[in-house]
This record gives sequence, C-alpha cells and structure tokens, in this order.
Amino acid sequence: MFQVKLNGMALSETENGCSGGEGGETDAIVNTCVLGGFSESAETRALISSLPEIHGDMGTSESATERFLVIMNRYQEQPHLLDPHLEWILNLILDFVRSEDSPPSLVHLGFKFLYIICKVRGYKIFMQLFPHEVSDVQPVLDLLSRQDPTDSETWETRYMLLLWLSMTCLIPFDLYRLDGHLEAEGSKPREPIMDRILAIAKSYLVLSGSPRDAASVLVSKFMTRPDVKQKRLGDFLDWSLTTVSQTNDHSIRDIKVLDGVLQSLAKLFKHGKRDDLLQYAPTVLQCLEKKHLSESSEAMLRKLGVKLIQRLGLTFLKPRLAAWRYQRGSRSLAANLSMSQSAAASAAVTPEVETQEQEEDYDIPEEVETVIEHLLVGLKDKETIVRWSAAKGIGRVTGRLPKELADEVVGSVLDSFSFQETDNAWHGGCLALAELGRRGLLLPSRLTDVVPLIIKSLTYEEKRGACSVGSNVRDAACYVCWSFARAYEPKELEPFVTQIASALLITAVFDRNVNCRRAASAAFQENVGRQGTFPYGIEILTAADYYAVGNLNNCYLNISVYIAGFPEYTKSMIDHLVAMKINHWDGVIRELATKALHNLTPQAPDYMASTVLPQLLTVAVGMDLHSRHGAILACGEVTHALYKVGLQTNSTVVDIISPECLDALKNIHQMLQERKQYRGFGGWLMRPAVCGLIEKLSLSKLPFKNDPIIAGWQWVIDDTIQTLHLASSGAKDGIMVAIVSALSAMCNEYYQAQTGQADSQMQDVLVSQYIEGLKSAQMLTRCGSALALGCLPRFMIHSKLKQVFEGLQQMCTVSQKEGNFTEARRDAVRSIAQVCAKAGVCAHGSPDSVVCSENVAEVYGVLLSTMSDYTTDSRGDVGAWVREAAMTSLMDLTMLVASSAPEILSPDLVKSMMCCLAQQAAEKIDRYRAHAGTIFLRLLHSTEPAVPHIPHREELLTIFPVETTTSLNWNAPSQAFQYIAQLLGLPEYQYHTLLGLTVSVGGITESTVHFSSQSLFDYLKGIQENTIALEQFGDTLLRILRDNLRNDRVCVPFLKMLNQMLANSCFEIFTTQENHQFCVDLLGLCKEFKRSKDISKLSACVAVFCGLIQFQGEVRKKVLSQLLLLLCHSFPVIRKTTASQMYEMLLTYDDVIDPEVLDDVMTSLSDTNWESDLNTVRTHRNQLCDWLGVTRPKVVAKDPTQVS
Repeated sequence: MFQVKLNGMALSETENGCSGGEGGETDAIVNTCVLGGFSESAETRALISSLPEIHGDMGTSESATERFLVIMNRYQEQPHLLDPHLEWILNLILDFVRSEDSPPSLVHLGFKFLYIICKVRGYKIFMQLFPHEVSDVQPVLDLLSRQDPTDSETWETRYMLLLWLSMTCLIPFDLYRLDGHLEAEGSKPREPIMDRILAIAKSYLVLSGSPRDAASVLVSKFMTRPDVKQKRLGDFLDWSLTTVSQTNDHSIRDIKVLDGVLQSLAKLFKHGKRDDLLQYAPTVLQCLEKKHLSESSEAMLRKLGVKLIQRLGLTFLKPRLAAWRYQRGSRSLAANLSMSQSAAASAAVTPEVETQEQEEDYDIPEEVETVIEHLLVGLKDKETIVRWSAAKGIGRVTGRLPKELADEVVGSVLDSFSFQETDNAWHGGCLALAELGRRGLLLPSRLTDVVPLIIKSLTYEEKRGACSVGSNVRDAACYVCWSFARAYEPKELEPFVTQIASALLITAVFDRNVNCRRAASAAFQENVGRQGTFPYGIEILTAADYYAVGNLNNCYLNISVYIAGFPEYTKSMIDHLVAMKINHWDGVIRELATKALHNLTPQAPDYMASTVLPQLLTVAVGMDLHSRHGAILACGEVTHALYKVGLQTNSTVVDIISPECLDALKNIHQMLQERKQYRGFGGWLMRPAVCGLIEKLSLSKLPFKNDPIIAGWQWVIDDTIQTLHLASSGAKDGIMVAIVSALSAMCNEYYQAQTGQADSQMQDVLVSQYIEGLKSAQMLTRCGSALALGCLPRFMIHSKLKQVFEGLQQMCTVSQKEGNFTEARRDAVRSIAQVCAKAGVCAHGSPDSVVCSENVAEVYGVLLSTMSDYTTDSRGDVGAWVREAAMTSLMDLTMLVASSAPEILSPDLVKSMMCCLAQQAAEKIDRYRAHAGTIFLRLLHSTEPAVPHIPHREELLTIFPVETTTSLNWNAPSQAFQYIAQLLGLPEYQYHTLLGLTVSVGGITESTVHFSSQSLFDYLKGIQENTIALEQFGDTLLRILRDNLRNDRVCVPFLKMLNQMLANSCFEIFTTQENHQFCVDLLGLCKEFKRSKDISKLSACVAVFCGLIQFQGEVRKKVLSQLLLLLCHSFPVIRKTTASQMYEMLLTYDDVIDPEVLDDVMTSLSDTNWESDLNTVRTHRNQLCDWLGVTRPKVVAKDPTQVS
C-alpha cells in the first residue's frame, strides 16, 4: 500500500539526479523516469494517419496497435507528459470516426487507439477533451445505438462512446429542445433523447465488461442534470434499488448487475448535489442494509457497498470542514526547514469558542451512526481494497462530525488494535489512522494513545503454520508514520520522537519483507525532513536509504552496526533482535539475527553480558523449538563477541561473564540430552545449533579442558555424523559445515596436551573412528568422516598421516571402481588436499607426518586417478563433482609443494597433471571446463611459487599470454575452444586435448559442437601440407579409439567426430595412397562395433564406413563389404540407415564403382524396402554384392546379433 507513496519519492529523487545506490534495480527505476517529454510524436502521427490503409488487414492492424501500446505504456509513470499532445491525437482519430465514408473496422480501430490513451492518462482527464457541442449529442447517441453490446471484439468502441456521451450530457440546454417533432413520418412515435440516453445507460449497467464502468460515469453526469433529475431521478433510483433487491450475489450475471448498479449509485451520490439526493438517501441506506453486502463473497461488491455507504454518510452530513480539526501552519517542506520552531508553532488553530458556536446548531442524523458502523466493519474486511475504501470513508465522514462524535470514531478505530483482532483489523486500523491524521482529525491529545499502537503495528507479525502474516500491517504502519510527519508540528510529536525513530529504524533494518524495509526508510526520511527532530537523521539516511535496505544481509550485518553506533538506538535494536528475531519462524532471519547480535556486542558489551546473555540462556533451554534454536546460536555468537572485546582489554571471557552464565552455557547440551531434544525433526535444528555453540565457545577459550562436557560435545558431533542420513536433504550441507567447524575449533582448544602436541588418547580414538567411518554403508557418514579427517589440526594428524591417507585413498579407489558413494569420494578428495596442507611439506621428512619425496607420488596418483571419474547415475554426470574437487585439490597441493619443496615434484607428475587439466578444459560441460581452464592458467602463470617442469612452458605462454587469466571466458565455447585447440600442436598435450575435444565435437549441445568442431578443423586445415604432423594426429586418433573401444562415453562421440573429419576431407592427403595404414587400422577398429546393440553407435559407425570409402585400394572393397553386411543387420532401422547413407555416399563419391552398374545400384538402394523381412532383403543385398564385385557374405546361424 505504502509502496505507491514510497515509489513516488524514489522517482522524484531520480528525476532530480539522485541515483542513490547501485545495481540493475536502480537502473530500472532511473530508466522509467528519464523521460522529459513525448518523444514519439512523429511516429504516433504516422501510425494514426496510416489507420485508413491498414484497418482491413488484421495482421497489420494488430502490429500497429501493439506498437502504439508500447509507445503509450512508456508513459504509465508520467502520463502528464502526454497532455500537450492529447488534443491533436484525439482530433486526428475523431476525423476518421465522424467521417461517413469510414468503414466500421476503421471506426473500431480508432476507438481502440483512443482507449489505449485513455487507459494511460486516466478517463477523468481524457474524457474532458471530447467535443461536447449540441451538435455532438445526436451523432454520438446514434453511433452508440448501432453498436452490438455482445461483440467482445469492439468493447473499446462502446466504452469510449459512453464516456463521450457523458461529456455531451453537460450541454446547458434542456434535452427536450433537441427532440424536435416526436411524431415520426410513420405511425410510430420517436423516443425522446432523455429516455434514449437513460435506456442505453441502464442497458450497459447490467452487462459485464469495461463499458459498464463507463455507463456508471454516464449515469453520474446525466442524472445530475437539472432537467433529468426533476423528471427521471426518482424513477432511476427506484429501478436501481429494485434491481439491488432482486439480485443475489451467487449468480455470476447478478454479480455483474449489482456491480454496475452500485457503481452508478456511488458515482451519483458523489457528483450529485446534497439537496437533490438527501430525500432519497435513507431509502438507499435501508435497501443496502437489507442486502447485507458486507457478508458477500465478492470483494468488489463489498468494496462498492462501502463506497456507496460512505457517500450516503457524506450526503446526510452538511458539506463543511470541521472547525475543530488540527491544522499545521505550513505544509511546504522548504518553508518548514527555513522557518524557526517558534514561527512554525504559531500556526493558527481555530479558537475553541468559534468551534462551539458552529457546532451548537447542528444536529447529526441517526443514519450517520449506521454509516460509521458499516465503515468500521469494512475496516476489518479480508480484502485490502475494501479496507482502504472504508479507511477513506472514515476520514471523509469524520471530517464533518462535531468534535465529541469524531473522538468516539477515533476511539472505535483504536479498538481495532487488539490482539484478539485479526491482521485485517490491524491493517484497516492503520489505514484509518493515517487518513485521520492526514486530514487533521486526529488531535494531538490523542497521540499518547495512538503512538504506542503504531509502534506495536510496526513489528506486528502473527505466525500461521510455516509462515506468518502481518507484512501489510507493518507497511501500513509506516504509512501512518509518513502521514504524521506531514500532519503535525514538530513540538506535537517531540515527546514520541525517540519511540517512532527507533521503531522505524528497526523495521527499516530488521524487517523480513523488503517492501516494509523500504517503506520504513521512506517514512524515516519524511520525518527527518518534515520534523527535523529525529536524532542523527541525515547521517542515518545516507546509510539506510531506499536502495541500501534492499539487501537483507547488508541490513542485518552492516547498516545495523552503523545505526547502533548512535547511543539512542543501540539498546532498542538489541532488545528487538532478542525479543522478536531470534525466535522468528524463518531460519534465515534467526541466523542473521544472531550474527547481528555478535556485531552489535562491541557497542554495548556490559549490557550484553549482564542483561542479554542471561535472557538468551533462559530461552536456550525453553520449550519453543524456534526460540531455542535462535537462542543457542545467539549464546555462542554473543560469547564469542565478548571474548573479542576482552582481547582489547586483556581480560578473559570468565572476567566478563558471570559464573552463573558460564554454568548455564555448559549445561545447554546436558539439558537437551536429558529432554531427548536431539531426536526427531527438532533434533536436526538443535544439532547444528549446538555445533555452532561448541565452535564459538571453543574459539572463546572457555576453561572447560578435561571437563566432562567436552565428551558430551564430542558425542554430539560423532552421533550427528553417524545419523546424518536421517536428516532432510535441504539441511544436510548446513549441518555438515557446522560439524566440521565445531570439530576443528574443539580440537584446537581442548585436545592439545601442550602447545602443538596432541592428547594421544583422543588422537588415536578420533583418527581410527573417522577412518572406520569411511567404510560405513551410509554415504553421508562417509562424507562426514572424510570432512572430519580433513579439518583435524596438524597436531592431530602428526604421526597418523599415512593411516589417514590410506583410509581416504582406499575409499576413493574402491568406490570409484564400484561406481557408488560419489559425494563421499568428492569429500575425500577435498580432504586429501586439506590433510596435506595441515601436515605441510618437507622433502626429507617422515611420510607419516609430512608430504615428502616418499609419498608425494602416491598422493598425486590418487588425485590424478579421480580426474578420470566419469560416474553417471539418474542425476547425470555426478563424477564431475569428483573431478572438480580433484582439480582444486591438485592446484592447492601443487602450490603448497612448489612453495616448500619444489624438488620433490617430478616432471612426470607435473606432465600428468597439466595433461589432465588440458583434457578437462576441452570437455563439454561449461562449468567444469571453466574450472579446469582457470586452474591451468593459474599454474602456468604462477610465479610465487613457480611450478617447475611444465611441458612446453614457452609455447603455452605464447598461446596463453598473461592477460588471458582475466580476459578469457572459459564458460563461453566461442572463446575457450579457439585457445584449447592450439594445444593439439604440442605433442605432450595432443592425446589428452583431443580426448577432451572428442566429447565436445561429438556432443549434442549446438554451441559447444559448433565452436569446438570449428576450432578442430581450423587446426587440421593448418597441418594439411605437413604429412608428419597429420600422421602423428592420425596415430593419436587411433590410440584414443583403441583405448576407449569399450567406453561408450568416448567412442560414440568419437565416431561422430570422425564422420565430420572425413566429410570435411581432413585426411585428403592419405586418400592419394593405396591402402594407407591409417585407414586400414581405423577400419579394423570400427569393425569391432558391428556386434553392438546400441543404435546410435551403429548409426555413427555406418556414417564412418561411408566416409572411409574415399580411401583407395583393397581397403575400399573391405569398407563396401562391411556396408553390405550392415544392409542385412538384424535391426531394420540399421538396414534402412545403411541404405540411405550408401545412396548419399555414391552421390558424393561417384568414382567409387563402375559407372555401368551405378544406376542399378542407386535404384536398388532407393527402391528396396530395407525394413522388410531378412530373406527378402538378403536377395537384394546379394544382387548388390554381385554388381559391386564383392563376395557374398555367408549366413551364420544361431546368433541374433550377428549380421548375415
């Protein structure tokens, strides 16, 4: 609700050149407000002028309408820019409409354009531009009479004609003068214009669609004419009330009828004179009461009921402004800032005596009480539109009441703010208070009652199941504060400044809803500008403006710290977090609140230690799950923050925290365990919370060494690792992070016998326990155990490195072979690097304590073997997680070894690593290609430390100059492959690069296939003249195929890539030699695929055979023989594919067979039904063998997969 106001502020700022913030959102807002005028004037004129030519063609007229819609919609935010142009646009279109030569389609198209303008500018402004001379009445009426009210395609025409007719009704002449002689030439009398207009209005009021809204405008203008109200007003009201009484709100048709009638009555009572309508008002009110619209299920009917009732209330009351209302001296912001406080205070308020004199002779009708009662009920409606209408009604009606009665209304509104009421009542109450305040009807004497309720509303939130309601209440409460800033003198609000400022800042910084934060920020800004009494207002506004409060993390962790630096706000912010946010239903808010408390502790350490921490400790063992979760996390954060404060004053936590708090912190785990609160759904909130507490208390160096509580904490960590598979999938990652952090901190603090030396008993227990966990049947227990080993500090793995490494290695090797436990393998790979980093590197050290020359090859061997993990399951290529972790671990390990003992890095290890990275950098998945490419360049360009023995370093530096580390986007195939393909020219990298490119070129992603194959062919084009290089490339190709004959992941893309190479004549130099060895070897390898049952592999193989036909000599006969075998394959689809491919092959290579039999062969291939039974097909195949001079294959029985 308040966002409308707020956006207005933001827009005005940007117009004045205040960009305020960064990011796309800012740009979006600025872009909507840079319009300085209607810049599409010429295009609009051309569009409208073209209507006579395009109206007949539906396609052209639709595109013109769409274009006009786009132009106009740009001015939705600033429609006033259209005002200087509206008249000529309207006249241009009306010229077509008025012309007798214009066909109906042109008229309808013209009105469609008029409606688009009307929608943007608003009908109230736009309709005033319609010509309304006497001469316009009859043509408009006739045109409207000719329309078909049921035609859904032309409703814009009827809508605009009804608005035009509304304007023509304003002519200051009696309508009977336009009737002339009512006797027609025939015997049938002509209907008077007054009756015709009324009949049209009534007919459209009971129809559905937008024309009904325009008909209600027509009624309000027409029925208020002096001549019409004398003759027809009573009858129209009778008809309206009868219609209302006879309809029900269960039938869709009746709902539309009621909507139209109520709309017209509301507008009639709005625009009509009180003296004319007062006599009818009681009857209308009585009819409405019988109808019980407030109980209707239709929100629009309830809204119209409220709207009409408030208009009736205003009709009962005399149209005078309440003399008793509060009037602020100056509403101008500039004047307010320039005037002195004393001058502002001297603004006039009407003397009490005059007020009494004016009110003595004024009796209030009884019906007003009924009206107010209905409006108060409307304030509690479930729909916002009804509450908003009721709030405006309360404001309007109260403005005409005597002071005492008005005060009773205010009291009734304040009754809405009860915790027995729903959020709807609170929202309606806030809207009503804002209206009353804005109109000066909420006297300063009432502020003592109102302000506390608004403060409550600013933090109103009611939990409903897994979420909450109340954001609309908080938003409306911000609107109240905004309206008060404009309504009252600074001296009136001065007693409440601290409360309002604190509450607004708390909402602006800590509210979960971004609209509420922005609304509160805007309300605070308004108060700073209008009141000038808010403490540190300007400084805070610069930090917490509309854009800054858009980011929730920024609000909680940064802006809150800045604001809490001003003493007026510190405690209120801390108290709010403790009371309202650590028990919030949303876990994200609870966690942010605890981090905010950590950040705020340095601002008030004594208050935190003496007041806040005891409160938190009480809640931490309470019964409410969410409160307990937030409080446990907060206890850890606050204690850690107090420890940091103590470091600055050379005091320990024990000096700052009371002994009772220390005991309570220690007892949290014991209480949870006794109450069995680690079990079930709630237990999965408690476990990470307690792990967080363990971490923070360990970091705070609490004196619990050798205390039984340490064993309890260790049990929590170990039990959580063992039962992690029972947790919900969304929570697992967060729990794992909490476990690892807690274990690491606890080991550092409580498991050292002396500095740098482990408690040997705990060391043995933990290491053997986690190594055993690596063999668990539960994958998540394996993950947890692997990560636990990785986080152990150096002293815990000293003399245990060999044991730890062997456990991780064995788990990786066995699970990779079996193709299971992928996530555990990923975590083990990560842990290997972490363990090595903790242990350190020493060339001649012990392999049981450090990475040294004896074990470095073994460590690299495990990581390099996991680089070939291509495990797949229902989730896809899950092995990629392991490969990604292996790449990161290799980089970390290499940097570590290169900086400490580069001599233990052998050339073979570095070569294997760089080749594996090159392969990954050439593969098809963008994310992993980018990861590999980035690491490849980082190792290549690293100088401190420099990585030794990189093969072809100089050539690589030429291909990848140092600027590519920042400029090259590895995610984009268009950029990455043109670089990576150059590695094919380096012998050491050729095999692995081509292996990676194989799956990219033979893949299915269009962009990857296009750019990878383009880069590959560019390289091959460059070596066409170099026989040695091409033969070397051919040998590498054959080696890849030989190594992966049974690997479908490689061989299917390989065949597709090979087909592309043959089709692009990449081996043309080989085709000039008879029986070239490359072709012979390739054919021999491809023959292995004939026994496959994989359709895609067989199809790719057929395509390769057809490409091999270009090679000369005996090999050509062998290729033809293989193709003819496939023509009798047991799969019909393969037979058909082979025939089709052979036909295309013979078209391409017409010199392959004897020209005399070419036509017969082509005819046989194209005309034979190769999907028919094998016996029939075999006859045709054998005939082809004879023509081509190939020996007929012999039938081999009893093998369904064998071709015959």
